[in-house]
Amino acid sequence: MYDGIKGFRDIYPGEMAARRAAIDDLEDTARRYGFREIGTPALERAELWTDKSGDDIVEELYAFTDRGGREVAMTPELTPTVARMVVAKQQELSKPIKWVSTRPFWRYEQVQQGRFREFYQTNVDIFGSAEPTADAEVLAYAADALTELGLTSEDFDFRVSHRDILGGLLESIESDIDTEAAIRAVDKREKLETNEYYGLLRDAGLSTEEAEEFDALLSTDEENLSDLVEFAGTERVEDAVANLEAVLAAAADLGAREYCTLSLDTARGLDYYTGMVFECFDSTGEVGRSVFGGGRYDDLIEGFGGQPTPAVGVALGLAPLALLCQRAGVWPDESLTTDYYVLQVGDTRETAAELTRELRERGHVIETDVAGRSFGAQLEYANSIEAETVVIVGEQDLAEGQYTVKDMDSGEQVAVPVEEFPGEYERPTYDDFAA
Repeated sequence: MYDGIKGFRDIYPGEMAARRAAIDDLEDTARRYGFREIGTPALERAELWTDKSGDDIVEELYAFTDRGGREVAMTPELTPTVARMVVAKQQELSKPIKWVSTRPFWRYEQVQQGRFREFYQTNVDIFGSAEPTADAEVLAYAADALTELGLTSEDFDFRVSHRDILGGLLESIESDIDTEAAIRAVDKREKLETNEYYGLLRDAGLSTEEAEEFDALLSTDEENLSDLVEFAGTERVEDAVANLEAVLAAAADLGAREYCTLSLDTARGLDYYTGMVFECFDSTGEVGRSVFGGGRYDDLIEGFGGQPTPAVGVALGLAPLALLCQRAGVWPDESLTTDYYVLQVGDTRETAAELTRELRERGHVIETDVAGRSFGAQLEYANSIEAETVVIVGEQDLAEGQYTVKDMDSGEQVAVPVEEFPGEYERPTYDDFAA
């Protein structure tokens, strides 16, 4: 008996059916927005992460030296990969580039509720547009994807912010501040005690008084964003406020504004974010962590050797999204269902196989005996797979030119002439033939 590896999950058919239904909804919504599916490799050169984040990042990766002596890593996120892909064919690709993919990723991190070392995400990205409408389209896609799953505005909230507002406010403070460290502290704010949070801000270079003043500014509401411009007195903050207001206005046009709340302490800790950022949270607080997030990362393509290319995207993690849907009672049903079970009695395999093929050609889920079981064992199996209808193909029935069609819920059954089943019916059941 072998145990699985910590942080890696076995997914059995019932749960997998629900996951597949959820992924289909996420991807179908993306297709309606014009996002085109791509495929990406599981393995990349480790330098995609070490060049940007330093060698210490390897501790968070599944990284190793391959047989060719290359330092490689199992991809922990998609953004560097799609950036590399855009750079490789930047001149050939029509702008804006709109891509979607769903695939697994790997990170060596602490396992907790909704977070595993192997995890699946649906990634949606737009490259080549700096317009606020591109940011708003990502917000609208995410909102539509969640409502397609059955969630409502009562279930989730997009907390929206802007990295240049945070960075601009920090720049306006006279102290010598490590801006990126301060923003990372803001990103952890909800998870920390107040003293610990202020300690991180002080470590980033703010005095206690400056940290308190900066923290107070993060509570500014949408009606008073001009106060931030007045405080900072910089073009950077003025432009960021105007951009954020334009994004929210465009989100209103696309029907997504009701899901968005201004939240300036939403920072998204990754250093490559440059503009609008957002995180999705459970409105009830029962799922006590960010469900997913996204934002604008305009400098990444150029950082990978390409031409300056604005970009914005979102990554919806399936595990935390499942927690939200389960809390709201809209996670797809995990029970397995089967349309028909074709039950064989005696030497009827050829006829049963012909009927099975015909029903499958009509798009139905069909099972039939592949283990040489008895009548009772087949019927028990049909019940275990939630077969709606059992079609009994028996030697005696065939001699009389008929099948027996059995409704598994009621237990009722009826004899049906062979030429009438399935006949003109697209999805015939017991009810279609009962007297």
